[in-house]
Amino acid sequence: MPHGAARMFVNRPSRSATRVLALALAVAAVSPASLYSPASAADSETNVVSRGVEIPEFYNPPADLPGADGELVRTEPLPLGAGLSIPGVGSLPGTATRVMYKTTDNNGGAAAVTGAYIEPFADWQGEGDRPLVVVAPGTMGQGDQCSASLGLEHPIFFNGKTVSVGYEDIGVYRLLARGVAVMVTDYVGLGATDRLHTYVDRVDEGHAVLDAARAAVNLPDASVTGSSRVGLFGYSQGGGATGSASELHGTYAPDVNLVGAYVGAPPADLRATAKGIDGSGLAGALGWTINGLAQSNPEMRPILEENLNEAGHEALEDLSTACVADAIFSYPFQRSSNWTTTGESLDEIIEREPAVQAIISEQKLGRMTPQVPVRVATGTEDDIVPHEQARQLAVDWCGQDAEVTYKAVVLPNLGDGLITNHIAPLLVDQTAAVDWLTGLVGGGDPAASNCATMPNQR
Repeated sequence: MPHGAARMFVNRPSRSATRVLALALAVAAVSPASLYSPASAADSETNVVSRGVEIPEFYNPPADLPGADGELVRTEPLPLGAGLSIPGVGSLPGTATRVMYKTTDNNGGAAAVTGAYIEPFADWQGEGDRPLVVVAPGTMGQGDQCSASLGLEHPIFFNGKTVSVGYEDIGVYRLLARGVAVMVTDYVGLGATDRLHTYVDRVDEGHAVLDAARAAVNLPDASVTGSSRVGLFGYSQGGGATGSASELHGTYAPDVNLVGAYVGAPPADLRATAKGIDGSGLAGALGWTINGLAQSNPEMRPILEENLNEAGHEALEDLSTACVADAIFSYPFQRSSNWTTTGESLDEIIEREPAVQAIISEQKLGRMTPQVPVRVATGTEDDIVPHEQARQLAVDWCGQDAEVTYKAVVLPNLGDGLITNHIAPLLVDQTAAVDWLTGLVGGGDPAASNCATMPNQR
């Protein structure tokens, strides 16, 4: 069984073809245009297989990791699937390097994290050393084939058993066009084949993001230096990761010259977010959350054994190797009550399990103060990563005198539970987010905090 997960099962509930088509269109809306069909297994040297995809050996961490956080384990050239190489000119939009670096996980242990650094073709026109933006990907899934670094190599990956979409490539390329170097993290356990991806684990994500900045500076041929201004860019799962990193920066990585963080649609309150996901088109994310928390907190496993029925155990096993598109097509509008022995929802089980409440409470953002400017954006109709809890994060940070630029993305309701209310704000707000962050890393002043007007904002 992969990564020690439960059992194997694929549950495909009968649903309206129209609703599933709407979900497919939502995914396509953020997908690059190119399509990749993988070669046969004999074409690459690999030893880990996820849904028929052989993961390159690069992603297998060594037994011993370096001592320092952010220290490089290994690197290799990374071909960009949507890039262009012009003889005598260079690579557009830049030259990419696949990386593996060391971080510290939620339990204080050493962990290997993979990712990619892209040296932009465009010159840096601003003052000082070329700046760096660390991109924290949104939800990619839990299978190693879903990692963002592989998504840069193969923007759309399809083999009949899994579909992986490198939708973060769009934002990455927009940043590169500004002359900003980009480092993309795969997070703990996504890509790296030694453990299950811990998904929305606050500390694992925050550390992985901060150590990605350290790793970029350690690359021999990178133009970024220890003096380079660093910004963080993330939406959805990525917004939670950049939010966590901005909170942890002062104690974990004060050496990183962090100047600001874009925190888009953050799942700041996992319990509230789980309620929004339950029964939605992205219900499979419940499985990734449970799997990830159980990976970091083994004390959860007996509780899962007691409360999950056969379908629940099998769904968790199946989702442990699934990407976003796989989950959308296999588990649309699934209810967590279908996975429990009592027919209770996941939230009802949390309510009667103090140990689980404590684990989820520890994941909450907003209890620590970012020491750098943060831009919190949330769609007012977002029902997948609920608007109210994302707005509350901005309120909490404002209450701690953090420098917060809050942006409510006001759009019409595009369909309850269809993911569209979550994706649309990403697309609508991305230009403003890129402008805000590149202005900061370019040495400009952030927009004035609008905490004073929070009571009047949606």
